[in-house]
Amino acid sequence: MTELIAVCGLHCNECGAYIATRDNDDAKRAETAQQWSELYGAEIKPADVNCSGCTSEGGVHFHYCTVCEIRRCGLDRGVANCAHCEDYACEKLTEFFKMAPECRTSLDRIRADL
Repeated sequence: MTELIAVCGLHCNECGAYIATRDNDDAKRAETAQQWSELYGAEIKPADVNCSGCTSEGGVHFHYCTVCEIRRCGLDRGVANCAHCEDYACEKLTEFFKMAPECRTSLDRIRADL
């Protein structure tokens, strides 16, 4: 399976919304909706848990991904992910890394291989 990396460095292949969409798995949607509702203190419905991957064109995206500033910036700059950006790692991304340090590790690895 090809590794799908979001603009911010998240591994889409490990994301509940991506997995549920890829496998058309309603049980995974319900499980992910419950986990995310508890984790983020928001009401997320199973019907909302669909995503074709952050960088997919014309696919479905989880609601947050449609308003994500990091994703929008990467798409506007035409980069595969932030590791390919000349401004890596910008302030917006550095703030995000405080919540998701594994994304820095992922993007640093990609950048080292460029």
